[in-house]
Amino acid sequence: METINVQIRKTAGNEDLPLPGYMSGQAAGMDLFAAVTVEETILPGGRKKIPTGIVISLPEGYEAQIRPRSGLALHQGVTLLNAPGTIDADYRGEVALIVVNFGEAPFVVKRGERLAQMVVQKICRVRWVESARLDETPRGDGGFGHT
Repeated sequence: METINVQIRKTAGNEDLPLPGYMSGQAAGMDLFAAVTVEETILPGGRKKIPTGIVISLPEGYEAQIRPRSGLALHQGVTLLNAPGTIDADYRGEVALIVVNFGEAPFVVKRGERLAQMVVQKICRVRWVESARLDETPRGDGGFGHT
């Protein structure tokens, strides 16, 4: 498996939080932690922007995707809006999460809680080539439940 170096900085006051980390040897995503200074309550149907306490510098040609954690979604109905979120290689602001509570009970975000995961991916640029005719496939234009 390929490994890349990515620069990271903790924001002021978040030196106590762990860096994003893989929770198993073959995990694709690194857990991100809540950098709240006080507990934040998200009511059912509500959403809040939650800081992670990190700023990253991805190499050119990479992006970081921010994804929900399945356990929170299943057990509490808590997930992320704008998922997956994209952190571009030229973004230097704090990584933050838009957490939404689709559950039936208030959800309390505690400092250091694992709220999301981050997957770093290679990207490519697209150069569009207009064509009057596209190659044919067995599926054709079947979509929206066609297969």
